[in-house]
Amino acid sequence: MVLVLSGCGRSDITASSSGLWDKFVYIFAEIIRFLSLNGSTGIGIILFTLLIRIALLPLMHMQIKSSRTMQDLQPEIKKIQAKYPGKDAESRRLLSEETQALYSEHNANPMIGCLPLLVQMPILMALYQALTRVDFLRSGHFLWLDIAKPDPYFILPVLAALFTFLSSWLNMKSMPEKNTMTTTMTYFMPLFILFTSLNLASGVTLYWTVSNAFQVFQTLLLNNPFKIEEERKAKEQSEKDKVKAREKAIKKAKKKK
Repeated sequence: MVLVLSGCGRSDITASSSGLWDKFVYIFAEIIRFLSLNGSTGIGIILFTLLIRIALLPLMHMQIKSSRTMQDLQPEIKKIQAKYPGKDAESRRLLSEETQALYSEHNANPMIGCLPLLVQMPILMALYQALTRVDFLRSGHFLWLDIAKPDPYFILPVLAALFTFLSSWLNMKSMPEKNTMTTTMTYFMPLFILFTSLNLASGVTLYWTVSNAFQVFQTLLLNNPFKIEEERKAKEQSEKDKVKAREKAIKKAKKKK
């Protein structure tokens, strides 16, 4: 619905606009204007982006915890899949039931991972509409940028793609097992962002760049893959040590007999 609303509107949005979506867009424009220090729309967009990302931190933290839980459950999920390899209706039903029971037992919800994206999509669309349909933002400038037009030097699209890649790569690095889809998306999404940004209003690309840069910082702070790898290796080593200690104890017990 948001995509349709943002795609259909073409006329200017003002304080007197009556549509619900138009009012939503105009509120965004006013917030950016308020945050535009010394009249700099670019600074307004940067501060607006940071406020949005900070507001989303609780949701992102929930998503990170859910993602970690889902990663830890992958070996158990594979066992269930191996238990019910059949394609018949009964096998699929049992597979679904046991998988859902596993999720419930560990308070895991695979759909939580989509929430941050679903929340940000209306924001991104409203920002694009504000930059192209609200007069006082349409004429904004920042450094070398005409906010309502694409970056003529392609600097922001490259930065947006770079931070998108870093964010995806860090998340992938924290996974215990990589799969083809995850690896493909890690490299595909930055290219998609790059080519999409080439023709977008530079204000939207600025939002994208700052948002993904914040995501990199957030990942290193809350879900540091290097720390996770160390914890995982320590856990694996601890398990190996327990097995060796158990085998050693069994050998001693046999010798005494």
